[in-house]
Amino acid sequence: MRTFTAADRRALLVRRHHLTGDAATPEQATRSVLALHATDPASVYLQVLARARDLTIADVQAAMYDRRALVRWMAMRRTLFVFPREIVPVVQAAASTPLAVTLRRRLVRMLELNGTEPSIAGDIGAWVSEVERGAHAGLLARGTATGAQLSTDEPRLRTAIVPRVKSDLAQNVTSILLTLMSAEGSIVRGTAAGEWTTRLHRWEPLEHWWPDGLPVVEQAEAQASLVEEWLRVFGPAPVSDIEWWTGWTKTAVRAALGRLAIDEVDLDGEPGVALAGAELDVEPAPPAITLLPALDPTPMGYKQRGWFFGVDPAPHFDTNGNLGPTVWWGGEIVGGWAVAADGEVRVKVVADRGTDVPALAAAAGASLQERLGGALVKPVFRTPFERALTA
Repeated sequence: MRTFTAADRRALLVRRHHLTGDAATPEQATRSVLALHATDPASVYLQVLARARDLTIADVQAAMYDRRALVRWMAMRRTLFVFPREIVPVVQAAASTPLAVTLRRRLVRMLELNGTEPSIAGDIGAWVSEVERGAHAGLLARGTATGAQLSTDEPRLRTAIVPRVKSDLAQNVTSILLTLMSAEGSIVRGTAAGEWTTRLHRWEPLEHWWPDGLPVVEQAEAQASLVEEWLRVFGPAPVSDIEWWTGWTKTAVRAALGRLAIDEVDLDGEPGVALAGAELDVEPAPPAITLLPALDPTPMGYKQRGWFFGVDPAPHFDTNGNLGPTVWWGGEIVGGWAVAADGEVRVKVVADRGTDVPALAAAAGASLQERLGGALVKPVFRTPFERALTA
């Protein structure tokens, strides 16, 4: 059985994930990590810029909205990602379609338990399907629209959900139903409805992206393909990391692995798996500073992260386990960074990795500040370390 040390795995991360900034295109940067984490819209751009030192915000926008090579899609763990276009059919079958079943059941149950204003007569499940069809027809007619615009075409989207307990927030059907439709693969998140940092976006019908519809993939085959792609860019790793990233049961992950050629490996005394025949021997790249944004897919690809943390992890996470902006050196987290109110990118190296590392990190911060062009980027989920840097 082959053994991989933490240093071996860090060397693989640097090379595979372009942590030296050598990716040539947004597509290459995205494929290197399988998918970009898109819960925080601004972070999508920062994830690419960190891996492609010569690209701009406009380059990322062109890949997403001009070439439509990268697509925002809800998938594993009800999380929003940006995927390379070619893998979306696999993701839909493996993760999004099962998620949509759950979301539909929850929505119908919520409407039944809470009630609505105005009230819904008859079968609530049928009503939801009717509103979906109306919203989709309106979107096809418009081509692109915000949720507010669609609610003028399909007024039932404005149906209010009655709060059941004091902690319930006032809301209507619009956002929940459009999220369900996106998980089902009938609508796509399009361009930002404002600056690139905004969380608001326009919707587009799937037909504008895939005129013939998404290619159909069988679920078990799709889940095996997704696990294979994960291992290709994140392996070797313990099986628990795959379970965490996919959000699937142990049984589902084991079934997916059973369809693949897998080698069992030793990860410094812990059992792990790797794709049989995968290229796992790399020369360590010369150490370089990389400023990864909040929720970056490299650290968020794993449940167990101790092997690449060179500092105390606690200040870099919020109370829900969301990781903030981090400074990397040679495949290891050595500090953090933040954008101040005046647009200054502030960087702090905590781990002692040599006297030149803080200066290199400061230079990387100055470079990123210039590339951001004065944009004020604040993570959606803020951490103690990031808050302290901007205090």
